[in-house]
Amino acid sequence: MLLAQRLPLYFRLVRLDKPIGTVLLLWPTLSALWIASDGRPEPWMVVIFTLGTFLMRSAGCAINDYADRDFDKFVKRTKERPITSGRIRAWEALAVAATLALVSFLLILPLNALTKGLSIPALFVAGTYPFTKRFLAIPQAYLGVAFGFGIPMAFAAVQDQVPMLAWLLLLSNVFWSVAYDTEYAMVDRDDDLKIGIKTSAITFGRFDVTAIMICYAAALGIQAGVGVWLGFGWPFWLGMAVAASFAVYHYFLIRGRERMPCFAAFRHNNWLGAAVFAGIAGHYLLSARG
Repeated sequence: MLLAQRLPLYFRLVRLDKPIGTVLLLWPTLSALWIASDGRPEPWMVVIFTLGTFLMRSAGCAINDYADRDFDKFVKRTKERPITSGRIRAWEALAVAATLALVSFLLILPLNALTKGLSIPALFVAGTYPFTKRFLAIPQAYLGVAFGFGIPMAFAAVQDQVPMLAWLLLLSNVFWSVAYDTEYAMVDRDDDLKIGIKTSAITFGRFDVTAIMICYAAALGIQAGVGVWLGFGWPFWLGMAVAASFAVYHYFLIRGRERMPCFAAFRHNNWLGAAVFAGIAGHYLLSARG
């Protein structure tokens, strides 16, 4: 098969047709970049972190499909993925992931040594996450670290240090990731039980909805604490109020534990993350005008 004919398969492999994963990484990264720079990030840094987020999420998808190639065939939602369906080979997924990771590293070459150093554990966490579903009871927490590593890297790039504030924001991201990825896992729970892999939806059991809402509360509570610490103004609190209302909306979607409403709640987290970022950006914009 010619390369031009394989490109659509590679696009599906890295989820170019499903950008939700990219934006779930991007909002916390941009929030951290705005906070680290007091609302005045260098445009070229915004470009680097935006493109890097896209590339690393895409590489993570390729690694995920490689790791799950023997499991996905048993899951209704994933059995037609390019590797599982046999349309591309496993080594091709590894090659795609390696290429994307290399390009992502080239992007950060203009940044300081600390940022480049942090890229190593970031790559390790992103590459190993798919395998944690075999032994971790809540692999979504590990995903939260993988999805949030742009936070300490943003602080490192701007301040040449990673303060406690960055780790608090990363912790908030872990709670948020557990919340939204448990909603995602609820969609496949029946299939995952048959396969024998571990997810938070299985671990939480009948307390899944309660656990999700607790994680939302923890994530937003930490964000609120950061807002108090930094003396954020009303735009931030408006954004937080909107984000909290979205979390409540998700409760009404997932309380029946039906597949499609749970998937809708997962996808809607894009707007929750956007609301938090808008509040942060709005605070700095108002402060600059004041």
